[in-house]
Amino acid sequence: MEETRYDGQFDYIIAGAGSAGCVLANRLSADPRNRVLLLEGGGRDNWIWFHIPVGYLFAIGNPRADWLFKTGAEPGLNGRSLAYPRGKVLGGSSAINAMIYMRGQARDYDGWRQMGLTGWGWDDVLPFFLKHEDHEAPPNRFHAQGGEWRVEKPRISWPILDRLRDAAEQAGIAKIDDFNSGDNSGSSYFQVNQKRGRRWSASRGFLRPALKRQNLIVATGALVEKVGIENGRAATISYIQNGRRVTARATGEIILSAGAVASPGILERSGVGSGAVLQVHGIAPIVDLPGVGANLQDHLQIRPVYKVTGIRTLNGDYAKLFRRALMGVDYALRRRGPLTMAPSQMGAFVRSSPEYETANLEFHFQPLSLDVWGEGLHPFDAFTASVCNLRPSSRGSIHISGTEASDAPDIRPNYLSTEEDRRVAVDSLKWARRIVGQSAMAPYKPEEHKPGAHIESEEDMLVAAGDLGTTIFHPVGTARMGLADDTQAVVDERLRVRGIDRLRVIDASIMPTITSGNTNSPTIMIAEKGAAMILEDRR
Repeated sequence: MEETRYDGQFDYIIAGAGSAGCVLANRLSADPRNRVLLLEGGGRDNWIWFHIPVGYLFAIGNPRADWLFKTGAEPGLNGRSLAYPRGKVLGGSSAINAMIYMRGQARDYDGWRQMGLTGWGWDDVLPFFLKHEDHEAPPNRFHAQGGEWRVEKPRISWPILDRLRDAAEQAGIAKIDDFNSGDNSGSSYFQVNQKRGRRWSASRGFLRPALKRQNLIVATGALVEKVGIENGRAATISYIQNGRRVTARATGEIILSAGAVASPGILERSGVGSGAVLQVHGIAPIVDLPGVGANLQDHLQIRPVYKVTGIRTLNGDYAKLFRRALMGVDYALRRRGPLTMAPSQMGAFVRSSPEYETANLEFHFQPLSLDVWGEGLHPFDAFTASVCNLRPSSRGSIHISGTEASDAPDIRPNYLSTEEDRRVAVDSLKWARRIVGQSAMAPYKPEEHKPGAHIESEEDMLVAAGDLGTTIFHPVGTARMGLADDTQAVVDERLRVRGIDRLRVIDASIMPTITSGNTNSPTIMIAEKGAAMILEDRR
């Protein structure tokens, strides 16, 4: 393969232009003295379905937008292998995700601080959430305006969701106004990363305003191979672009922001990781860090489906040609209606049992149903009561499957591998039935289509959870943050890779434990805080 060296040197090289990488590129290039190179393996976000919110239906599973990763066969899911979507574009998964703005719970971050990770408590991270927020509501203690990360209310409503929220209240789940004040227990409508009916990705919010800067270079179609380490420090990065290998040199720092799926692979191909894993692939170890690729956590969603009568759902509307036409007209004229829909519009957080101090289940209620995202809707009116375990105790792994950057990663989430997770899965199905069984839903005669009312024993419910369970696209933890005595830690509390100078990981992979909700905005917070650390350390 032809090799070349990039003309010139860079103060900072960022591998990955997803949610974290776009923030880092913006913040590090704000000083015109810093020369920054941002590398993205995917392409430009110049496809219409990256911008119309409902475009996730067309982007997920499409090689233009999705890396098309798959897990191995999962024992906890009755031997099934899952599609594992990741954004293949500037903005990364923020260009194809659910657009839900969710910070998690204060206890998530206070738990990190209690692990000894100074500066990562709720009171420490809240200012970094606020720094980039642009919320449509008036500013208050928990929300700000004027930043790059736009947050709005949904631009569509469905009576079926209002009735489900009433039913949740009857089941003991209080109605609240805001999921993002540190305690998200209750039900509410999700806030979304949209601006006037268009998706607001990290590329639109953070990268586009920075593209005019002469000191920022963005390379797309640049698949990162590895980091070159010289005398104990990260010095170069090599990547494949247009069939040739390119090497760029950093005089300052190299930052891996390729996400929880890809960042561990870059480390392993660079000789940083578990000696046993590297040996299998004939890679000479430079630093033995057994935690690289380990500690994978993800929110497994279980998707009960209920048929209804006498109330509209998207299934029925989409089946009618004239209603589909009205959807397009409504969006064209007002930027409202079903084309602005996030996959879920209304949510609820609840404790699966009294043994949990805070909510450990998240419901995503959807006025639609389907078997697999990217396939057609069911030919009957129905809703989905998707529910996930927010704090799984199961741990999986992501490792390289070969030495080439193009080799698909070996993804093993290890879902439902602990007794606790299996118990929570069964309890979550019971909770779905409890909500749907309330009098607020009785007029619509809900009928359990999946898993089916005939599933009654806990043993059968666990099998059903394995049949219905799928990723909700929240992989984290594969390069976890920890203290010096934590043998599984990959980075320290300032996100520096152990044993290598001037190399950091700044993305969702550094989370020691997963946050209690959707993970995109916590990842953006991590990048905001990480950029501040880089600039502080330089001074």
